[in-house]
Amino acid sequence: MKVLITGGYGFIGSFVSERFYKEGYEVTIIDNLSSGAKENVPFKHKSYLLSVEDPKCEEVFRNNRFDAVIHLAAQPNVHTSIENPRLDAQSNVLGLANMLSLSKKHGAGKFIFASSAAVYGEPQQIPLPESAVCNPYSPYGINKWVGETYCSKWNEMYGLNTLCFRFSNVYGPRQGNGGEGGVISIFLQKAISGQKLTIHGDGSQSRDFIFVEDIAEAIYRASYSSLSGVYNLSTNSETSLNELIHEIQELHSPVETTFAERRQGDIHRSVLDNSRIIHELDWVPKYSLTEGLRKTYEWFMLQSQQAAAAERIAAAKPVRTQSKWMTALKPYLENGIAFLLAVWLTSIFNDDLYNFIDFGLLYIIVMGALYGSKQSIIAVIMSTALSAYQSIINGRELVSLLYDTDFFFQLAVYIFIGLVVGYSTERKNRLLEAKTDQVTVLEDKYSFLSEVYEDTRMVKAELQQQIMNNGDSFGKIYSVIKELESLEPEHIFTSTIHVVESIMKAKTVSIYSVNKYQSYLRLVARSNTDLPIDKSLKVEDHDYLRGLMKSQTVFMNRKLEAGIPLMAAPVLSKGEVIAVIELHDIEFEHFTMYYQNLLKIVADLISSTLTRAHSYVEATSGTRFIEGTSILKDEVFAGIVESKQAAKNRYGIEFILLSAGTSSSLSEESKSRIPSLLRETDYTGLGSDGELYVLLSNSSLTEAQFVLDRFSKNGISLRVVAEDEYYV
Repeated sequence: MKVLITGGYGFIGSFVSERFYKEGYEVTIIDNLSSGAKENVPFKHKSYLLSVEDPKCEEVFRNNRFDAVIHLAAQPNVHTSIENPRLDAQSNVLGLANMLSLSKKHGAGKFIFASSAAVYGEPQQIPLPESAVCNPYSPYGINKWVGETYCSKWNEMYGLNTLCFRFSNVYGPRQGNGGEGGVISIFLQKAISGQKLTIHGDGSQSRDFIFVEDIAEAIYRASYSSLSGVYNLSTNSETSLNELIHEIQELHSPVETTFAERRQGDIHRSVLDNSRIIHELDWVPKYSLTEGLRKTYEWFMLQSQQAAAAERIAAAKPVRTQSKWMTALKPYLENGIAFLLAVWLTSIFNDDLYNFIDFGLLYIIVMGALYGSKQSIIAVIMSTALSAYQSIINGRELVSLLYDTDFFFQLAVYIFIGLVVGYSTERKNRLLEAKTDQVTVLEDKYSFLSEVYEDTRMVKAELQQQIMNNGDSFGKIYSVIKELESLEPEHIFTSTIHVVESIMKAKTVSIYSVNKYQSYLRLVARSNTDLPIDKSLKVEDHDYLRGLMKSQTVFMNRKLEAGIPLMAAPVLSKGEVIAVIELHDIEFEHFTMYYQNLLKIVADLISSTLTRAHSYVEATSGTRFIEGTSILKDEVFAGIVESKQAAKNRYGIEFILLSAGTSSSLSEESKSRIPSLLRETDYTGLGSDGELYVLLSNSSLTEAQFVLDRFSKNGISLRVVAEDEYYV
């Protein structure tokens, strides 16, 4: 099973990711790390550092077929949405639309969207049901409301199964200072650091605080449910800020509080009615505010202690920093040094032999090549000044230079060379920067595609390894299921035990057949175990059986109730339950959604095999039974006895053979009455020696005595046949 969690490194997302991982899901995360941290998800998962509106997300969907998409990525801060509504819309609307489109395009099974209580605005009633009028105050609430409409329309137009949860104020470990439940993290951090707590208003404003692990549990349960539409996800309890501060003081110590002006967009009271989700999802919040605050406080205390220890270590290490002004002055210092070098060279090589070398021009070219036009213009000015100085010390008047065409020509050359070299250098640098940016973009794209490629190769390798080795791979399922290639229902029931044990890694498995009235279950096969297993079950005596027979879906004993199986699955034929597979002893780590779905696959395969076998039995009834009776012919009966003997040798499943004497010695009336005195799981047939036999399935000698007495009362004499008396 594969799940995509957007915003999976964030506060809520990391808990949701962890919940799915514990259930055996393959977790994939898309997150741009704007508010999350990879350290929040330490277990194995696939990671894509992208924004949800990024077109690259299609590669993620293209290389995976997600069973569920949990869309938690968002801009979570109400006040940020007021200050920058464009940013809020980009993440909360465009990102959602991209995820919905990709989910529909690539066949996601379920899409769950994290909405908010902010869609209601100022409540007109307390608590707020889902049917209440929505009148959001902030762009954040508006965009969440728009998001719900998007989900509804994708469900209506494209058939994508969408579910929206309106979260109340979520709090818990790993939370930052943003989001609707951020007041708790802000207050706890300030209390721990000894700062004042600021209340915007008089403290009477209230919220419906829900612990993050309760949110994660509800999302996980909803992912495999049939729920769709919009639901509140809350505790349905009201807590004022004054009460919250009191709870924090109980945990920590008295803290100083101050009151400030109420902020724009703040709602005074907010409580959400959670009765619908409790009734329809069978979910209730597990944590009270006191319990949730204690766990959150302990986490923030640990973070504070770790941060303090890190600061002490950092303070003990010498830190070397380079001043920014030194970096800015470096080109000017080098320019000055180069000018002094030019002056020195000019003063040394000042005779007629070296007059053809213009060190000022070389100085301009070097500075322009190194730093561009800005430093080359400075070099032009300095070289011009140097040339004028040389003319003056050689006896010329400064005024005369203004009429000297050679001096102006030299100045023009300096300016031209300085501009050309400087411009060329800057153009080269701009092109180099553009190419560098282009290379960076291509490297990012290459890195992303390489990551997708490596993920694909890893998945391919894992699937190949599963096909070769894993007990629950499709290759193994196929090889084990070949044991069911039979047209005899009795052989299929016996083989099913090994099939389910192998695929489900179960130690104890039992198979029950269902009578035609759907009221009783009779044990037809079981594992070789010392665990007590009922030989018959009355449907009306067991709630799980009634539910299984009605829903025709896999049952999981999530409450771990004693006396009933941990898992059970129906075997269907022509739309009716004809048998039930029960798992009584499995490892706890296999008690997951993955194995629940695996059991469904196995049950479906067995259903298909049994349906084919029953069709064969019905089609060949004329050749299986003695004409006009329910007595099996000798070769058919011999095959059933052989299957029973194999089951006894392998699993210790008992059976008893009874003889009614030769067929010719019995009246036709007696022959016709014998099947009516037996259970549906018992058989009557001829032996190769001409005797009429009765086979009692899953019966001991003690139980056989009751059958002997029943037949005796009806004037039919039977005797127990020893194993060595009957030869298959």
